[in-house]
Amino acid sequence: MATNRPSKDSMKSTWHTASRDTWTRYHWILHLLGVDPHDSQKQAPVHSKSEKIPYFMQWSAHRFILFYAALPLVLHQAYAFVTGRTLNPIATFSLYFLSINFNVIVEARVIARLGYIYGFLDGDKAPRDGIPDVGVTQVAQSLVKTTGSRLVLAIYLSYNRNQLPLDISWRWLLLETSLYGIILDFWFYWYHRTAHDVGFFWKYHRRHHLTKHPNSLLAAYSDHEQEVVEMVMIPLLTYSCLKLMGLPMSFYEWWICQQYVVFSEVIGHSGLRLHLTVPSPVSWLLEMGGAVLVVEDHDLHHRKGWRKSHNYGKQTRLWDAIFGTCHERIESCSENVNYNDTASMPLW
Repeated sequence: MATNRPSKDSMKSTWHTASRDTWTRYHWILHLLGVDPHDSQKQAPVHSKSEKIPYFMQWSAHRFILFYAALPLVLHQAYAFVTGRTLNPIATFSLYFLSINFNVIVEARVIARLGYIYGFLDGDKAPRDGIPDVGVTQVAQSLVKTTGSRLVLAIYLSYNRNQLPLDISWRWLLLETSLYGIILDFWFYWYHRTAHDVGFFWKYHRRHHLTKHPNSLLAAYSDHEQEVVEMVMIPLLTYSCLKLMGLPMSFYEWWICQQYVVFSEVIGHSGLRLHLTVPSPVSWLLEMGGAVLVVEDHDLHHRKGWRKSHNYGKQTRLWDAIFGTCHERIESCSENVNYNDTASMPLW
C-alpha cells in the first residue's frame, strides 16, 4: 500500500499548526528558543519593488557583534583573575560554544522582530519560507554542528592555555578582522561556484537551494557533505593563509573574526528589506570599489539562481566583481535607497 510520506524536497512548513503531541524535541527547541521566524499572529508589511528601502546603520552591527563577542572574553579573563587558573580546552569549548549559540539565538530573535517592522525583500511576490516539516531536525542539529565544529578546529589550532583574552594582539586585530572575511570569501566563492557548476558537487548543494525566499535559520539547511566543507575546510584554509602571512591569529582573535562571519551568515539569509551591508572594518573601502555585499545579493542568489547562478560570495562582493558573477540589485540598488530613513540593530 502506498504511503503519503513527505518528499525530502518539500518546503511545506505546517508543523507550527500540527498537534504538539507530534512534535519532537527539535520542534520544541526551535519553538522555546524563539528563533523560528514564523508567527501566525503577525503580518510583515509588504512593499512594492519601487518603494524606497531604508538604510541600515552599519555601526549598530559592529556594536552588536563586538558586544556579544566580548561577553565570554570578559568571563574567561575574570575566571583567571579570581582563581589564578586558566581554562583547559574542554572548559574553553564549553564556554565559547554556549556563547556563540547564545549569540546566534539573540541575532535570530532580533532579525525576526525587524522583519515584522520593515518587511522582506520580494515580499510583494511571496512570503519568506518557513522551516520545512521535513527539515526541522536537520536545521536544529546543523545549528549546533556548525558552531561546534568550527570551535573545535579553532581550539585545536590556536588555543594556548598560557594566553588570556587580554593577551590579544591588539595591533594586529583590526587587520586580522579586515582580512579574515575577504580571504574566507575567496575560498568560499570558488567552493560555492564549483558546487553550482559541477554536477557531482551540486547534488550536495541543491537542498540548500530548495528555498527561494530563505529565512535566517535556513542558512543551516544543507547536506552533511556541504557542512564539512563550510565548517572545516574553508575555515582551515583561511586560518592557514593568515598564518602564512605572518599574522598571530590567536584563539581570541579568531573568536572575534568568527563573530563577524556568523553574524553575516545569519543575517545574509534573513531577506530583511533593508539596505544592509555585511559589516567589516573595511566595508567603506569595499563600497568605494563596488564590492560590498548587501542582504539582497545573497537573497537574489537563492531567488534567481539554481544550477546557473551568481552572487556566490557571502562576506563580500569582491570576488563576484572580479570574476564577473554579480547580479544587478533590484530593491537595494543605489537609486532606490532612502538614506534618510534609517534602521539599526538593537542589542537585544
